[in-house]
Amino acid sequence: MACKVTGTAFITGAASGIGKTTALTLAKHGIISLALLDVNLAQLEGTRDEIRSAFPHVQVEIFQGDVTSEASVDETIQTIVSRFGSIDIAVHSAGISGIPTQTHEMSLSEWQKVIDINQTGVWLSQRGVIRQMLTQESQGLREGRGVIINVSSMYGLATPPRNFGILPYTAAKHAVVAITKMDAKAYAREGIRINAVCPGYVDTPLIHSAIASHALDGEFEKTPMGRPASLEEIADAILFLASPLSSYMCGSALLVDGGYTV
Repeated sequence: MACKVTGTAFITGAASGIGKTTALTLAKHGIISLALLDVNLAQLEGTRDEIRSAFPHVQVEIFQGDVTSEASVDETIQTIVSRFGSIDIAVHSAGISGIPTQTHEMSLSEWQKVIDINQTGVWLSQRGVIRQMLTQESQGLREGRGVIINVSSMYGLATPPRNFGILPYTAAKHAVVAITKMDAKAYAREGIRINAVCPGYVDTPLIHSAIASHALDGEFEKTPMGRPASLEEIADAILFLASPLSSYMCGSALLVDGGYTV
């Protein structure tokens, strides 16, 4: 069986980074329609245009929206279904790192901002997609009613160095793993398969300057593979979780961290 996907995919945080690369990867491997959500409309339009240029047969619909808004998420999902008929794959990758701050210096507003996007945003997106998938017919034992992949982090399973000051990020990414596991159990027999991917350091626009300046060399020394992941390597792991090749995986938190947490 090839690593191939079909139907409609819904991706949050799709304007750049992991979300954008995942959209391109799914288009390359069989998806026929993409619904992309992000708050950054200009970057989202660029993602859409790049996909249309590379894969002109793929239908792409973009939505400027906020994953922390219940109305925004639910209205987007309703529009996707009216446009494409179903949501077969959902990838929830919207997230921020926050401003590195130790707890005694952190404001409640900074804590809440990270939690709202990285944790509540995933839950709101997952809730809306589950509600839709429950109305869909099963496409077979290995395909089911749909697949959800949540983007957590290796720091959803472990903790960063003590001086990193990213407690809300770490707390939220742990919560994403818990949300994944709980709903995976709850909806597996309904034909909805839910897993998480837990990337290590990835060469994204967010940390590219730190990589280029060698600020993270110490962290790469702790990584057996000695380097950050490319965006394509994380997107390929998501593709695997989205495809029938992973059809017996339920509630997994798939580490893709170059061995950092070994």
